[in-house]
Amino acid sequence: NQTVDLPFINFMRRYGTVFLNAYTNSPICCPSRAAMWSGLFTHLTESWNNFKGLDPDYVTWMDLMEKYGYHTQKYGKLDYTSGHHSVSNRVEAWTRDVDFLLRQEGRPMVNLTGDRKHVRVMEADWRNTDKAVNWIKEEAINLTQPFALYLGLNLPHPYPSPYAGENFGSSTFLTSPYWLEKVTYEAIKIPKWSSLSEMHPVDYYSSYTKNCTGEFTKQEVRNIRAFYYAMCAETDAMLGEIISALRDTGLLKKTIVIFTADHGELAMEHRQFYKMSMYEGSSHVPLLVMGPGIKKQQQVPNVVSLVDIYPTMLDIARIPVPQNLSGYSLIPLLCGKAENEATSRGPRPSWVLSEFHGCNVNSSIYMLRTGKWKYIAYSDGHSVLPQLFDLTADPDELTNVAIKFPVTVRSLDKILRSIVNYPKVSSSVKEYNKRQFISWKQSLGQNYSNVIANLRWHQDWLKEPKKYENAIDKWL
Repeated sequence: NQTVDLPFINFMRRYGTVFLNAYTNSPICCPSRAAMWSGLFTHLTESWNNFKGLDPDYVTWMDLMEKYGYHTQKYGKLDYTSGHHSVSNRVEAWTRDVDFLLRQEGRPMVNLTGDRKHVRVMEADWRNTDKAVNWIKEEAINLTQPFALYLGLNLPHPYPSPYAGENFGSSTFLTSPYWLEKVTYEAIKIPKWSSLSEMHPVDYYSSYTKNCTGEFTKQEVRNIRAFYYAMCAETDAMLGEIISALRDTGLLKKTIVIFTADHGELAMEHRQFYKMSMYEGSSHVPLLVMGPGIKKQQQVPNVVSLVDIYPTMLDIARIPVPQNLSGYSLIPLLCGKAENEATSRGPRPSWVLSEFHGCNVNSSIYMLRTGKWKYIAYSDGHSVLPQLFDLTADPDELTNVAIKFPVTVRSLDKILRSIVNYPKVSSSVKEYNKRQFISWKQSLGQNYSNVIANLRWHQDWLKEPKKYENAIDKWL
């Protein structure tokens, strides 16, 4: 990337393999992590939103590694059993089928903190990085058995925005001059936006609930993007601490290092910030691997996704891989072997699947990425029109060509339906949302109206509370 200096990601590229087309299986924290830790697609884990994840006793790849003699350690953000997110988050996810439009987020904005010496902006992430570094230097170095260390960071992620009111979301892009200086402002591209009237209805709903439908100057958009890149630079430095600790202890030569993310973050592409979208900025993730046996300076174009982490970790540890997984081991690709030398389960499919069922989007979404195509289907496949993007001709995903290529749409939809009966899944998510909402509403008794009026959408809600209450009653 010409826009920001990421020395340690570049170090991993030089001494390892980078996957050019890696995707999340659900572009939001908890469902994505549930997929990564279980090796199963979201419709199988039924992790529909940010607080419904895996059962606490689910056997993850790390549990299996521990069982087979690995010393395991986890620090930082886990988020795969439940994201413990706010009441607002839950209610917004449950009520996405209600016929109303309410802003759920604070308007995205930037905030510069500290001075040129202020390095540790995301203090919690740094504390967890320090713990991991100390563990490598004090524990890992003395182990007689192999180890698996996991470090979960929050960055690069917008910060909570107190100005947005109670239960506020995270819409503040925060960094210090130290990190901002690493960004080349002139290299920042300003994304093209469709006019609001031309937007796909689900995109419009997302932009509205994310508080992005107002006016933004070019300078505001450029700043948000610059601050996002600066947050990436701070993340890179944490990766650097881990790599340096492994190098200092002599462990780097015999340790496999994997760097990835649960989802991307939009930085005003498509008039959105945050994730919860199938556009590249949100669904595409970094995935870099280096270590013994891993091919150096290799760029893998194959589509892969986070469910592949589970079988890959077991493969590395030479543990038998369960047959029921959605993912496939990345080891053949990492070692530069041909695809036909695949696992006992047969060759890796030529597609990946991502799906989303949570807040800020008023429909279940399913994304199939294969070859140059990205196909996005909504809800039952009929009530909302699909989208089709040709990522070779249109890398910025500005032109939906679904109407132009009906044969392609039909064939991709057929593949999608062979993987997941998506109209049925969408319908069961709708039922789940209604059940959850009703039981939450009943738990509040007479207090219901007061509580709902004070959630994150209070600024919009309080203008016409009766109208919105009626819309919920009608939905129920």
